[in-house]
Amino acid sequence: MALEALSSSTELFNFIMFDPSNISSFTSNSSSSSMPPPPPQAESGRKKRRRRPKVCKNKEEAETQRMTHIAVERNRRKQMNEHLAVLRSLMPESYVQRGDQASIVGGAIEFVKELEHIVQSLEAKKFAAKEEEEEEDKKQVLGCPFAHFFTYPQFSCSHANKFTSQSKAAIADIEVTLIETHANIRVLSRTRVRQLSKIVASFQSLLLTILHLNVTTLHSLVLYSISAKVEEGCQLNSADDIAGAVHHMLRIIDEEAIQS
Repeated sequence: MALEALSSSTELFNFIMFDPSNISSFTSNSSSSSMPPPPPQAESGRKKRRRRPKVCKNKEEAETQRMTHIAVERNRRKQMNEHLAVLRSLMPESYVQRGDQASIVGGAIEFVKELEHIVQSLEAKKFAAKEEEEEEDKKQVLGCPFAHFFTYPQFSCSHANKFTSQSKAAIADIEVTLIETHANIRVLSRTRVRQLSKIVASFQSLLLTILHLNVTTLHSLVLYSISAKVEEGCQLNSADDIAGAVHHMLRIIDEEAIQS
């Protein structure tokens, strides 16, 4: 009886040890734990996209461009300093009180305006001397004074200049050139009472700041050379607009002088 019980327990033990479910679970656990992880394909793909030599090439090109830019800028500054030195040597010392660029350029502008005024004054004296020598009609002679100071006038009262842009009758010769916000204005008209003060006040109302003003008179004629700055908010956007406004103000001044 004991021997049968022992044999039955031994068979039970063997059955438990060789249970198929235990074997399959053990096999699956051991195979899953021993299987190596798949290789990271995404990371290897990213590494292949790196191009270090190209980055180095871009750095070299950027450095070359930077050095070229520095050389060009250095050459430009050298030429600028040389031109400023020559410009300063051509002017009297009274026009350049300091050696900085702004002072030299500002003094050059003043010097050129002064030379322009001298030329206009000499032209008036030359015209007066010629008038005394010749026996001609004054109206015909006075119709063309300072003619070479006007190249492409927008208005002309003499009608002798074929480049005049306005065909209608004008009361003055007016030429305006505009570069960015700076206007150069030349006006030849007959003198009127308080004409200059009215012109200055009209320029201020039009937001035109007068920077330089030369006045040359000859008998009943006056030549104005005006350098003005077009301020922000000014409604005059072209040289023709400024010339038209100047002609309009001169017409008003002329009518007021006739009525008085």
